Amino acid sequence: RLDAVEELKDHMQVRTALRTALREIQDIARLGSRIVLGLAGPRELLALKQSLSVLPEIDVQLAPLQSLLLCQARTSWDSGQDLYDVIERAIRPDVPPSIRDGNIFTDGYDPVIDELRKASKEGKTWIAAIETQERDRTGIESLKVRYNQVFGYYIEITKANLARVPADYIRKQTLVNAERFMTAELKELEERVTGAEAKLLAREQELFIQLRLRLAQEASRLDAMATALALLDVVAGLAEVAALYRYTKPTVTEGGALIIREGRHPVVERLCTDSVFVPNDTVLDLELNRLLIITGPNMAGKSTYLRQVALIILMAQIGSFVPASEATIGLADRIFTRVGASDNLAGGQSTFMVEMVETANILQNATSRSLILLDEIGRGTSTYDGLSIAWAIAEYIHDCTRLGARTLFATHYHEMTQLEQQRTGIKNYRVAVQECDGEVVFLRKIVAGKADRSYGIHVAKLAGLPSEVIRRAQTVLSQLEQPESASSRMNQDEHQTTSELLPSPHPMIEEVKQIDLFSMTPLDALNCLAELQRMVRSEGDTPSDR
Repeated sequence: RLDAVEELKDHMQVRTALRTALREIQDIARLGSRIVLGLAGPRELLALKQSLSVLPEIDVQLAPLQSLLLCQARTSWDSGQDLYDVIERAIRPDVPPSIRDGNIFTDGYDPVIDELRKASKEGKTWIAAIETQERDRTGIESLKVRYNQVFGYYIEITKANLARVPADYIRKQTLVNAERFMTAELKELEERVTGAEAKLLAREQELFIQLRLRLAQEASRLDAMATALALLDVVAGLAEVAALYRYTKPTVTEGGALIIREGRHPVVERLCTDSVFVPNDTVLDLELNRLLIITGPNMAGKSTYLRQVALIILMAQIGSFVPASEATIGLADRIFTRVGASDNLAGGQSTFMVEMVETANILQNATSRSLILLDEIGRGTSTYDGLSIAWAIAEYIHDCTRLGARTLFATHYHEMTQLEQQRTGIKNYRVAVQECDGEVVFLRKIVAGKADRSYGIHVAKLAGLPSEVIRRAQTVLSQLEQPESASSRMNQDEHQTTSELLPSPHPMIEEVKQIDLFSMTPLDALNCLAELQRMVRSEGDTPSDR
């Protein structure tokens, strides 16, 4: 397929003509299925005829091409000229959508239809002739021949002219101002006209079903046409995209190497109308570059980079050119992703639970031929729990003999960069940033090394958080970054805050706590109360004031 895409990419005129012709073709697979099921109407047969009429032009365009896939496609179907001729001879170009509407077949296709159609059309002329004949015979100028669905055709005469009605008239209905009559001649004509219309409709339906059954016998030919045309449509579309957006032909191998030079995200690149998409390199293999730990700020492009690599591999393996200057793609049996954050309310699963379930599926089913993309594993729980889980997952992927899959692992846990010193197949990469006058510029470039900051406060500022929140966050961050442990400082702060908010207990409270009321007599109790009252007055204060 890559060779076919390349050939069409290099032959712009052929590609343009081929795509123009393909636009004229209807969904032949669907038309064939409806024909076989007996559901296709007259207009669907016309759509099939229109599609068949384009095949000779496609054959002409494919003739000079040499790639194996395009040559096979060209020889996998016939022109379908016989099917085209059958439909062309049978179906009128202005056919109605349903066979119940009649008027389906061309003149001359069937002698019976021609005769019945003639009888139906000439019936109106015959009716007009009878009306003129009866006016002359009776001398009644107001005599009219009319029709309704209840009585059929009838002669209507006003009551003023009833005396002039001939004896052979048969009364059918009496109205307030007129009478309706029938004659033997009019009855015979009615049977001929209405019978012709019913017979015509029945005959057309019968012949259409026969034609549809005739075409249904060619279902295998239609399927072959549909398959080949679908393949041509895909190849021509991929070639057009490759030519428009400067895609390159990848080298697809059976090995484990994944080398992408100046790779780009095919969708995000097209959406960057006011900026230039920054390309990035990727080197993965099954040895020294098996697992890449990618650190960097929020919004710097880590997730885009992960998706970009997956899409480039997917595009290469479907036979498409890829958005890169050069690409060597070692085949992947599957692409596993754990990207984004969402919960499952209906299933009673939290965001973290969903994350763990998806990660478990990856670890249970990935092989050494797989590609694994992990983005922010462990962020749905506490910092140390999340770090521990992410660390263990990275080690498992690297160490497990069944796994060892090529992996991109994006994380904000900077501690995980220590794995590079502990595992030979793990490498650290970061998204480059530049700080200038207190501002942060995201360079979107993936470079070797590790990041030591996430710049989350800067992102919060960009999001529009209030300035006082930003200032307070910076203060807390500076405190947390001191050498003393964060937990110790937090405990200190909590103790200080509590001390400031709660006053020291009053001495008299301790005195009251020491009184044993159950061993005192009533007089002792009164004396004790008097002493407490004296103490309060002597201080010029009361416990409630405290």
